[in-house]
Amino acid sequence: MTSFAPDSIVLNRKLPLWYQVSQSLRASILGRSLQDPLRLPTEEQLAGHYGVSVLTMRQALKELEDEGLITRHRRRGTFIEPDARRGAPVRLLGSVDAIVAQQSGMTTELLEHGKSPVPPELAEYFPDLDEVASYHRLRSDETTGEPTNHARNYVRPEVAARIDPSDLARRPMTKVLRDVVGVDIGRITDTVQARLADPETARLLQVPLLSPILHYTGVTYDTGGRVLDAAVIHYRGDRFSFSVTLDAT
Repeated sequence: MTSFAPDSIVLNRKLPLWYQVSQSLRASILGRSLQDPLRLPTEEQLAGHYGVSVLTMRQALKELEDEGLITRHRRRGTFIEPDARRGAPVRLLGSVDAIVAQQSGMTTELLEHGKSPVPPELAEYFPDLDEVASYHRLRSDETTGEPTNHARNYVRPEVAARIDPSDLARRPMTKVLRDVVGVDIGRITDTVQARLADPETARLLQVPLLSPILHYTGVTYDTGGRVLDAAVIHYRGDRFSFSVTLDAT
């Protein structure tokens, strides 16, 4: 039986290896196509793929099993759960692959894209620009079709010139920037606030006006400290929660 082939990852030795591996594998699973096999490679094969110990790989797989994304069967192997719920809590621990995993696994519709003035609330991130490229997307649960969040990305024009909009229907923006455009991402900052749904958000997410939502702002920097992308995402408050894990070591 052919096994599912996960993406590769460059490990950051400052973060727990099991966490990075679990998030990378999670992103691969949620971003897979319907034609991809459901069976995962063995623990030993996955450990070799990621360059970690079998013990670390086992811990990463347990994280995904606890989330309900995979099931493990003695003597048969480990399999992706095709109907696993995609609206799981987002865990932030400083990993780019965690952000990719957060954005993966949903049906994405590109509502519009084009040139846009820099929004006043994001002006501090683009002090040298009056205009950016903007992309507005609506994400929905793959199984139920229920809208879960809508996102607006504001990207530097010279970077946007290398983006094929069709890629954004299949891949998260962070993955497009890193793996398709080929930029070196230095860091991503995340801000989450509780807000009430405005008319546009209520309409797109099919929730009552002024119902609770999560307002997320994510800013992506290159290794030189320049902002590449600023994302503003509105999540349904009844489908998402955010948790932050701090490593004390």
